[in-house]
Amino acid sequence: MDGIADMGGTPGWGPTHPPNRDEQVFAEPWQGRAFALALLSQGVSGFNVDAFRHAVERLNRSAYLDQGYFGRWLNASESMLTDSAILAPGALDARARNLRGEHVEEPPIPRPAKPDYTPTAPGSLRPVDTPPAFAVGERVRAKNISPAGHTRLAGYVRGHTGTVQLIQPSALLPDTNAHFTGENPQHVYTVQFDSHELWGTGAEPFAVTIELYESYLEKTP
Repeated sequence: MDGIADMGGTPGWGPTHPPNRDEQVFAEPWQGRAFALALLSQGVSGFNVDAFRHAVERLNRSAYLDQGYFGRWLNASESMLTDSAILAPGALDARARNLRGEHVEEPPIPRPAKPDYTPTAPGSLRPVDTPPAFAVGERVRAKNISPAGHTRLAGYVRGHTGTVQLIQPSALLPDTNAHFTGENPQHVYTVQFDSHELWGTGAEPFAVTIELYESYLEKTP
């Protein structure tokens, strides 16, 4: 889906900086707890990693940007637990207010409604019977589409042409797996794009590589 989470390659964010080699994994203790809570929430809610990513990308601009990386994880955890009726809407806000000394009524605990979904195997890799549609070295174009739901097709490559560098192991299609409508495994390709192809002649010269599912790609004319 198109939203604030699909910000890769968009202007106005300033230069990027490589991480510090000595950077701590969690700069503050609450971040480690947020990481653990997100993993636990996936298990409790019955959501998978693609559904978690979709929960992150559904956050509004303020929740996505103002509360930092692990703040997004906390917000996404709340969304997963609410969507699966492990928590009632507004339950966390009411509990937080009571912990601050207020006296508000907390909503009753709902009856869980987890997704009716059971993966066919552990992990995300699955075999595909058909041969790859594209070959290493072939020029391909990322489809210019704007899916309404979850997708891993980054907006900045849509409609642009690149070259297949590698054929990766086939994997579940995130677009359907996130919505529990099927695993739909596909071939996955590492595709390289030239910066000038993506951002015009004024861009600095460099190459971008991105993993793209077969249904994201089409042959060039």
